[in-house]
Formats: sequence, C-alpha cells, structure tokens
Amino acid sequence: MEIKDFPKIDLHCHLDGSLRPEWIADSLGLPCDDALSKQLCAPKRCASLAEYLTRFSLPLQALSTADRFASAVEDVLAQAAAEHVVYTEIRFAPMLSVREDLRAEAIAEAAIEGLRRGTKAYGIKAGLIFCAMRHMSEKENLAVLELTRKYLGQGVVGFDIAGDEAAFGNERFADLFKKAGAYDIPFTIHSGECGSAENVRLAIEYGARRIGHGIAMIKDPHLMELAAKKRIGIEMCPTSNYQTGAVKDGDVYPLRQFLDAGICVSVNTDNRTVSNTDMTRELRFCRERLGLKDEEVALIHQNSVEMAFANAPTRI
Repeated sequence: MEIKDFPKIDLHCHLDGSLRPEWIADSLGLPCDDALSKQLCAPKRCASLAEYLTRFSLPLQALSTADRFASAVEDVLAQAAAEHVVYTEIRFAPMLSVREDLRAEAIAEAAIEGLRRGTKAYGIKAGLIFCAMRHMSEKENLAVLELTRKYLGQGVVGFDIAGDEAAFGNERFADLFKKAGAYDIPFTIHSGECGSAENVRLAIEYGARRIGHGIAMIKDPHLMELAAKKRIGIEMCPTSNYQTGAVKDGDVYPLRQFLDAGICVSVNTDNRTVSNTDMTRELRFCRERLGLKDEEVALIHQNSVEMAFANAPTRI
C-alpha cells in the first residue's frame, strides 16, 4: 500500500499552526523566504512545549480579520485534500483573535464560511473544533464554550482546551467540562503531552470522548486499560510529540503499546507548518519507524472514523 494514495483522516490539526508560509507572507506583506520559515517551523527538538508554542506568533498576527479566517480555513483544507485526506477536524482558539473590531461570532461565522467554501472546492469533508486556552480566564473560556454551543451542528463539531499543560493542569477546568457535558457538546482535552498521566485520568473523568496526545498514559497500565474499556480516542501526533519533548530521545514512541492494549488510537498532524509535516509523513513514520503493517494503518483509519465528532452522515 502506498501511503500517499491511501485515504486519510486528520482529527487533530490546529489552524494557526498549519498555515502555509506563502499564506502568512501574503497576509502580512512579508517576503516568503528562509527567515520566515525559521520563524514558523519549530526545531526537531524544542526545550519544552512552551518553546514550541512560540512559533504561533506570526500566524496569530495574520488571523486579524474575518476574511483571513475564512481564507485560512480554505488554505488548510486545500493542503489536506492535496494529500488525499478525506475528512479533517480543524481546531483553533477564537479568543486569541478577538478585539473590539473583531467579535468572536464574526470569527466563528467566517471560519464556517471558509469551511463551506473549502469543502465544496476541494471535495473534502471537515468540521471545526473551538479551543479554550489554559492561560485564559474562566469568563473567556466559558465564552468559547457558549460559542461552540451556538454554532454546534453548523460546521462546528466539538470543543477543546489547549495551551501550556504543565503550567495549567486539568484540575483547574472541572467546571468548564462539566458544563460542556451538560450541553452535550463532544469534547477532547489536550492531556498527557507534558508528562502528566493525572491530566489524562482527569480528562477521562470529566467525560472527554478523546484525548489530545495522551503520551503520559504509558506510565499507567490501569489508565491504559480504562481508556481501552471506555473507547476513549487518543489523538497521537508523532512528529510534534518528539519536538515538544512529550517523547524523549531514545524513548519508544508508545503508539504500538497503545494499539496492543486495544486503545482507539488515531494518527494526526497537529501543526502542519510548525512541525513541517503532513498525514503522509506521519503515517510513513508509523510504518517505517514503528513497524506498523498495512492492516494496522487501516485499523488506525477505522479508529479515526469511529472517533470523528461529525454526525454519522458526514463520516467517511
């Protein structure tokens, strides 16, 4: 099986971290050169997740108008469709771009319009996930949850929280996800990317249907058993997991152990530009470096279908 021709699903893809340098350059009036690429692409090994997150500064500057949000979503959909991604969920944090002249609702509606145009133009199916941010106030994060509720089913498919997990643990957000559960909003939680298995446990306790990254779960066999039993989807992103130090040099990437434990694992890009990757590269890594067989790559695809937040008619 040739990976590039295989139909792919990308469930964990950040909008701001996946914009092409050409798009950023055009939006900000910058030269599209090596200097720009260095500002956008993280090194193969970062000192921490916090260092990795510094690469989002320019993309966030570019996402400054409603039109650019629509264009940005189209840009990522074009990239995905070009490598035979048949379904993707694109996530971003609306509150990072809110200003007096750019309301959260305008951002949401522009992103939905970009989704509509991009899916029509490129023949790809897709949904949006709105992210709260760990460093933001409870009021701001509740506003993102209400925004998700307002547009759920109109192109928006779920809710998440992202940011510096080491500095802001999941224990701070119990009430936020209790409310998400009361609203019956599907949600995923970035957890286990900074070494905390406890964050993964709390995410499952809060009712997350999926976990973003989940690497630290390898430390706790009982937690792995729980994730398998509950069919919690684990959104793994190999390239970025090495970059951020979620997996250290010399450590074995735990995807094989998770699969063998019966956990519902998917493989995703995380940030196409920041990690200089795509779905083809991620799946090739799994096959060439981790020894996954074609039938296991197909299993990961089926897991992704099962994990998708979109309603059944939208699924692949």
